Parts: sequence; structure tokens; C-alpha cells
Amino acid sequence: MGAARMTEISGRTRLAAVIGDPARHSLSPALHNAAFRSLDLDWVYLAFDVARGRAGEALDAMRVLGIDGYSVTMPHKRDVAFGVDELTDDASALDAVNCVVNRGGHLTGHNTDGIGFVRGLRHDAGRGAAGLRCVVLGAGGAARAVVRALAADGAGAVVVVNRSPDAAAIAAALAGDVGSVGPVDEVERADLVVNATPVGMSGPEDGKLPFPAALLGSHQIVVDLVYDPLDTPLLAAARKAGAEAHNGVSMLVFQAAQAFELWTGCEAPVEPMLGAAAAALQSRSNH
Repeated sequence: MGAARMTEISGRTRLAAVIGDPARHSLSPALHNAAFRSLDLDWVYLAFDVARGRAGEALDAMRVLGIDGYSVTMPHKRDVAFGVDELTDDASALDAVNCVVNRGGHLTGHNTDGIGFVRGLRHDAGRGAAGLRCVVLGAGGAARAVVRALAADGAGAVVVVNRSPDAAAIAAALAGDVGSVGPVDEVERADLVVNATPVGMSGPEDGKLPFPAALLGSHQIVVDLVYDPLDTPLLAAARKAGAEAHNGVSMLVFQAAQAFELWTGCEAPVEPMLGAAAAALQSRSNH
């Protein structure tokens, strides 16, 4: 697809932005501006570095300046959850906000990570989690969002594997009756394996895996939430074992697509967003 023209900025142009510390490295501007161009919307998306502890001031600025939407990244997700006027059920349960919608100064905090994961799974694997035995490695923010979303999507079981048993228990509780904590050997019994740990972020050459490769099998779907680099030792091992392997790009794009839809009321143009993500990641790998 050729380059779409940039909509001329006017006095009516609406603004969304990502806030983080740092935020300048974010792929979100590439994704959202591609989406705005694709639909010829008079919107623009920027990145704002907001120092730790100053998220409340960024929310004040949102109200005062009439900024329509924020994406929220580290380290502000919890502070923003305290500072908005209203939380969705997901944001409240996760105690974390990654998307803020401004309606006339009333700020609603959302968490789109979980639905982003499930929409990405449907895109990549052609199915959701219904009836699957799922193992999630990790118990951080992304892991917790995935655990909750898998249960909501009808997973038969959601087992959390993590070095800290207390953190694992907190994450597993988000899956309700189908959630539990288990040892790493649970990977062998899984239909769906989700790596939500940072293992693999240093690239395929380091060879590090979050669990022994022998636990992988050809019946499995393996998703590594890492998307930079696009290929990780886990994905390579999964493919070698005959498993279906997917990286974290779709979760990144679909959580952004959900935010886009909340802000604009328009269906997100996913293909241009996926294309923008691929181009931005390719550009990074070339530098």
C-alpha cells in the first residue's frame, strides 16, 4: 500500500498521545497515525515523556487542553488508575490503566491489554481460548491481563507459572475458578503457552528459554509476548517442536486498535496498523 497523505492539521484536529517515562521509543505513534491516515480522520497522535510521579499532572493537562485520549505505559499505569474519574471492570481488577478516554473532562480508565491479546490470538491462530488448557509464564502486568482475558474467553484452565508463588497466586485469582498456580512442567500439558516474561528480549542469539524446550509439543500454540526482536529463542524452539508459534506484535496492535475504537468510535483499520508496526520494527532492526 502506498503512503497515505498526512491530514492537514487545523484548529479542529483532535489529539491523542502516549505518556510514559520514557515514551519517545513507543511504537504507538506509528500505529495510530497510520490508522488516522487510513480512515482520513482529523486526528494526530504524539508521544509525551512524563516523569515518574507526574501522571496526575498529565491527567490535569488532558482535562484542561481537551486531549481526547491517552495511551499509558510504564511507569504510570497504576498512578493513572488512581487519578481518573472512572475505571472499567478490567482496569479496576488489574489495578492498571493503559488507555484513557476523555469525554468532556470526564476521564475513564480502560485496560485493553487482555482483549488485545485475545483479538490477536484470533487473528494469528484463527481461534480464541475456549476450552483450551492455558499456561501463562510470568505474573506481571501483561501476564495478569492475559490471565483474566483467557478466563473471560472461556479457557478450560489457566495455570500461572512464576518464580514468586505469591505473585502467581494473585495472577491466577484473576481467572476465577479456572485459575491455578503450577510448576513449569505444566507447560507439557498445555494447549496454549503464553510467555509473559522478558526472557528472549535480548534476541535469538542468546538462546535463553523460559522453560526447557523438551516440554514443547506439536499440538501446542505458543505465543511469546515479546515483539522486539520479532523472533525469540522460544519461538524458534516451538517451531522446531512442530508447534504453532506467534510473537507479540498482534497483541501490541490489537490493544492499540481497541483504544483507537474507544477514542474515535470507528472500527480500527487493523491491516494498516499491522503494516506500520512491521515497518517500524524493521527500521529499528536496521539501526
